[in-house]
Amino acid sequence: MKYTGPSCRICRRSGVKLFLKGEKCLSPKCPMERRAFPPGQHGPTRRGKRDTEYGLRLKEKQKLRHSYMITETQLRRYFSTAMSQKGVATGTALLQLLERRLDAVVQRMGFASSIKMARNWVRHGHVMVNGKRVDIPSYLVKPGDRITLDKDLKDNPDVQKSIAMNEGRPNLEWLNVDVENLEGTYLRVPSREEIPVAVNEQLIVEYYSR
Repeated sequence: MKYTGPSCRICRRSGVKLFLKGEKCLSPKCPMERRAFPPGQHGPTRRGKRDTEYGLRLKEKQKLRHSYMITETQLRRYFSTAMSQKGVATGTALLQLLERRLDAVVQRMGFASSIKMARNWVRHGHVMVNGKRVDIPSYLVKPGDRITLDKDLKDNPDVQKSIAMNEGRPNLEWLNVDVENLEGTYLRVPSREEIPVAVNEQLIVEYYSR
C-alpha cells in the first residue's frame, strides 16, 4: 500500500534524514532537528529501545523503499531482478537498478530537490529521453541516454532552487550535466560507493531471503 501521510514522519521513524522534502530538510524547520525520535505519544521513550534482528532488517528495507518512494510490490520486483544478475552482489545490483529509475536520475542531475519533485516533472510530461517524452517515473535509463527537461522549466522557481542547492557539490561521475540547457547524459551505472544512499543493503537481502 502506498504511504500518503507526512513525509517527515518517515524520517523520524527511520531515525535518519531521507531528504524527502528537499530544501526543508536542510533548514532548521526540519522536524528531525527538533524531534529526532519516532512519531507518536510514546516516541520519546522508544529512542533507547533496541530493535530485534528482524526489526533491523525491516527498518533498513523500509528506509530504502521510502528513499525512492516506491511500493513494496515494486521493491520486491526489483529485488527479484537483482537476484538474477550475475557477477555483482544482489544488494549492489538492487541499488543500481533503483538509481536507473528516471525520477532518480532527474533528482541526481540536480533539477529536483527531492524524489517527489522529480517524479512530478516526469509524470507531467516535462522530461524527455533521447528526444522522446517519457512520463513513467520507473523507466530505466541506459548508459548513453540523454535526459532533457522542458525549456519551460528554466525559470521555474523550484528548479532554480534545486540547482542552487547543488551548487558547490561534487559532480556525480556517472552523469554529465548541462545545467544551462537543463539536460544531461547518463554515462554509466554507478558503483556502490558512488550511490548516495545510506542503507545497509545486506540487511535488505537478508530480509527478502528469510
